[in-house]
Amino acid sequence: MPKTLFKVDLTKPMSQQELPGHNRWHPDIPAIASVNPGDVFRIECKDWTDGQIKNDDSPDDVRDVDLTIPHVLSGPIWVNGAEPGDILVVDLVDIGALQGDEWGFTGIFDKKNGGGFLTDHYPEASKAIWDFQGIYATSRHIPGVKFAGITHPGLIGCAPSHELLAKWNKRETELMATQPDRRTYGAGVNIDGVSVLAALPNPTNAILGTLPQSEYERVAAEAARTIPPREHGGNCDIKNLSRGTRIYFPVYIEGAKLSMGDLHFSQGDGEISFCGAIEMAGFIDIHVDIIKGGVEKYGMVNPIFKPGPVEPRYSEFLVFEGISVDEYTGKQYFMDVHIAYRQACLNAIEYLKKFGYTGEQAYMLLSCAPIEGRVSGIVDIPNACCTIAIPTAIFDKNILPV
Repeated sequence: MPKTLFKVDLTKPMSQQELPGHNRWHPDIPAIASVNPGDVFRIECKDWTDGQIKNDDSPDDVRDVDLTIPHVLSGPIWVNGAEPGDILVVDLVDIGALQGDEWGFTGIFDKKNGGGFLTDHYPEASKAIWDFQGIYATSRHIPGVKFAGITHPGLIGCAPSHELLAKWNKRETELMATQPDRRTYGAGVNIDGVSVLAALPNPTNAILGTLPQSEYERVAAEAARTIPPREHGGNCDIKNLSRGTRIYFPVYIEGAKLSMGDLHFSQGDGEISFCGAIEMAGFIDIHVDIIKGGVEKYGMVNPIFKPGPVEPRYSEFLVFEGISVDEYTGKQYFMDVHIAYRQACLNAIEYLKKFGYTGEQAYMLLSCAPIEGRVSGIVDIPNACCTIAIPTAIFDKNILPV
């Protein structure tokens, strides 16, 4: 077994770990360990909420979750020899749940605290607990379903440079200023029920690893939230990045400072309920290497991903379509994939309700089962066409129209 460089105690919050991780992005957060190119090592991770969600039947913890804490990350890891302009090659060797903690959760956040992709349709908190048996997951809260997961890190990336961090903060602040009170259909950070356009730096509950206390105030005020993906990787939530995956990350600072967390036992494309994967604590085994000068050589801006060969072998799907027409007003939008994907999800949920599932159960199922989401058409004006494909074999009954 690879050497464990970062261990977690699931009974303690990240800030009280023997070696704390972090929940913000900043180049000045110190590395907790160093590795050489070619090394293989193990990192343990808490779930993204830092243990706020419990294995019980009440959704109150999802309703009341403190969203200034996520995502708690393990790291940073210093890679010897990595320099700005290099590519950090990361191989995901193995991923799994921690022994004795083989369970996870899916949630719908309350509209006034987090929301989700369909928050106007499902404004109240809900929760499903999933039990793992090998590669399979079942839930007492969504009966009649069993599926194989594609275990993966929802969040992994290198630290930004000071220049890149300043660019993030500038452009996201400018976006916020365009519509500071805008209500959106998207998931994210809500303020009194208003879903804002970006998650700007927030010092509240910032965890900054082993950073000296004298530097905390400055760094916490500048550090980027971990909510979105950006040029360095981050919260990409790509469900197929499982065992055997290779990721190519642009390096922005000396040592790269690789961090990771937000482990998922399974997820559907889009992770639509925001807390929508099967979230879990777990471990990840990683191999690293460096391509010197690779960013310029390959014209890299964002990470490049080569998914591994591990995925469930589902061959029959029921596919639901959505188009760029608002469900409330019937208004026609021009090639709007956000609306089209929402429509596909709503159509699938309405269908599953005919087979005994509540809307909330169906919503969470689309979020966490190995659902295939596609932008299927993007050229046929005025409607973009998005599709949601549900593998029929995950149900213990026939869900086809007859």
